[in-house]
Amino acid sequence: MQGKHSAKRVRRISRAPHIAGSLAVLATGAAVTAGVLGTQAPSNLMAADGTPAASLNDAARDTILSRDGGDRGTETTEPAAAEEKPEPKLSPVDKAVAPQAVQAAIRQADLRLWTTADLNLWTRPDNQAKKLGVLPAGEKVLVTERRMEGRAEIVVDGEARWVTQGYLSEEKPFALGDDCTNGTSVPAGVSENIKKVHAAVCAAFPEITTYGTFRSDGEHAQGIAVDIMVSGDRGYQVAEFIQKYYAELGVNYIIYSQRIWSVDRSSEGWRAMEDRGSVTANHYDHVHVTTY
Repeated sequence: MQGKHSAKRVRRISRAPHIAGSLAVLATGAAVTAGVLGTQAPSNLMAADGTPAASLNDAARDTILSRDGGDRGTETTEPAAAEEKPEPKLSPVDKAVAPQAVQAAIRQADLRLWTTADLNLWTRPDNQAKKLGVLPAGEKVLVTERRMEGRAEIVVDGEARWVTQGYLSEEKPFALGDDCTNGTSVPAGVSENIKKVHAAVCAAFPEITTYGTFRSDGEHAQGIAVDIMVSGDRGYQVAEFIQKYYAELGVNYIIYSQRIWSVDRSSEGWRAMEDRGSVTANHYDHVHVTTY
């Protein structure tokens, strides 16, 4: 019995050294590992692929940093190239008012025309224009060949300006109030409108020198009528001239060549009159004007 128990005891005891050895191996491995991780590798120690161990340590550290995001700020990207904006398209008017185009038009201008009305001066021909002033009627101006948007380009003091088309003429327009230079006159006692008629006709037709005003009968006696002694085609021109400016001259009616035109029946134009028997009575040798 004693021998059996001794044998069993021996077997239990014999397993202990194996366990202790295993534990010793584990402890030693842990210590070695800790030593490797906690100690800087010598510079002459080479890795299996020939890389220095220090480089391996640096690579490991860089890997840890990259995982933590600590090195994200070092990354750079190329800035996107700025897109080139296309040049805006110019309208025909914009092209026309460009400095080079304006100067070329001014250099080529050689036509001078008269203004037939007061004209607004604009910087350009379209609705973006700014008004710069007014050019009076009766002015002779240099005109270019350019017409746009219902306006014509003229030159004022060396600068290009734009005015409404249709009011430039080769002939100087008549202006009421021009001087009478032929020495004729009418009596001081006639109406102001008769004075206006005489002054206008004298300035426009200086060759006419005879005017009949006061007479003992009718409108002549009142000083509101005048007979302008003229005949033929020139008489028609005088009659039409007075008709054109009837409002400015205060005219009531006109008689010439056995025809009559009156303000109150102006829509009927010139109307025929009855035969009064003579050249003078039928107004073939003079234009009769009655004013208000």
